Amino acid sequence: MSKIVFQASQKEQLIQKLQKYMSMELDVELGQFDADFLLDFISKEMGSLYYNQGLYDAQTVLADRVDSLTDAIYQLEQ
Repeated sequence: MSKIVFQASQKEQLIQKLQKYMSMELDVELGQFDADFLLDFISKEMGSLYYNQGLYDAQTVLADRVDSLTDAIYQLEQ
């Protein structure tokens, strides 16, 4: 899998969410640099798991749609 790269605006939003979460839930003030570093770590170490789960979910939806199409074609053949 290729490296996860966010647009600058997306990364800024994610960093702000990390900072807010750490402050509200853990009472830890996380600076810009530390939040950026943490986001990079999460993306590198865990990102592929989320990405793969998204692919599995998409495969399930696609398989369901193909089954529906197959059923529709079968009904037309009758």
